[in-house]
Amino acid sequence: MFEFSVIGGKTARDIIGRTRQQIVSEVRDTYLTHHAGESVNPNSYFLRFPDKPDSRIIALPAYLGGNADVAGIKWISSFPGNITKGFPRASAALLLNDYETGYPFACLEASQISAARTAASAVLAAEQLTGGRTARRLTIVGAGIIARNILEFFTAQEWSVDELVIHDRLPEYSKAFAEYATSSLGHRATTEDDLTAALTGSDLVVLATTAGEPYITDPATFAAGQVVLNVSLRDIGPEIILGAQNILDDIDHCLTANTSPHLAEQKYGHRDFIDGTLADVIRGDVQPVKDRPVIFSPFGLGVLDLAVGMHVYRTARESGESVDVPDFFGETRRW
Repeated sequence: MFEFSVIGGKTARDIIGRTRQQIVSEVRDTYLTHHAGESVNPNSYFLRFPDKPDSRIIALPAYLGGNADVAGIKWISSFPGNITKGFPRASAALLLNDYETGYPFACLEASQISAARTAASAVLAAEQLTGGRTARRLTIVGAGIIARNILEFFTAQEWSVDELVIHDRLPEYSKAFAEYATSSLGHRATTEDDLTAALTGSDLVVLATTAGEPYITDPATFAAGQVVLNVSLRDIGPEIILGAQNILDDIDHCLTANTSPHLAEQKYGHRDFIDGTLADVIRGDVQPVKDRPVIFSPFGLGVLDLAVGMHVYRTARESGESVDVPDFFGETRRW
């Protein structure tokens, strides 16, 4: 019980890369476990800095029951200024605790885990909300690491995408992502510098940006039946939210921190525009509509980090890829 392991980011990404289909299944099961009340997922805690208003470090504690029976916390930073320096915006660590004793037993580099659970959640939602694994035209807005992971999970789930369109406010990022999508993932990808043109006519849209406030505000932007994965949470104005079918991962969590649904609640004074959760859709309690846009807004639950973290931990232990830290605990006897 006093063993302690460390799993680095390269190992985590290698494991994720060869088990993406299993991770989607783990995420699906976790949503259902959370829906059944077999989890504890407190509000995230945001550490902000007066002289860096765009930066934050977030603590996500959680307990996941079911087959996992594990507690833990993810400590993830978001410093958008990193992008201008040429390295990723986010960095993270995940600590896993034994539920029987409370002792931590593993520390994992978690930016890979966080990206994987976000991507798996988005791709699972796309399948549930479209009813299949086919997109005539898929548009991805934002050409960063999260967007790349989402496309990798689409590919692993064997989606058929006729046309892939990439848009980023910096055309060089769009071009780099499109080249990766074509050469490494086998998609027919093009770039589109005009946002309106990129969004128009796509049956499936992924928003994966670092936007801090809405910039998509025209209520006519999205068409009836269009499925929008609002992964970055703050791109869409409340007027659009009000006129759409809204599916969230967790209602109370998502209606915080000035997300698009939270802004809509503040503006209109009610939650009537919320139609249900992704677990409701998986269970068949809520059906996607065709007469309005369908928007999935996932706040990102700590229980998902635990599920993917446990998957990576178990796989690493079984394959001998974890690093043990002998005598991590200074005292293992009370007397």
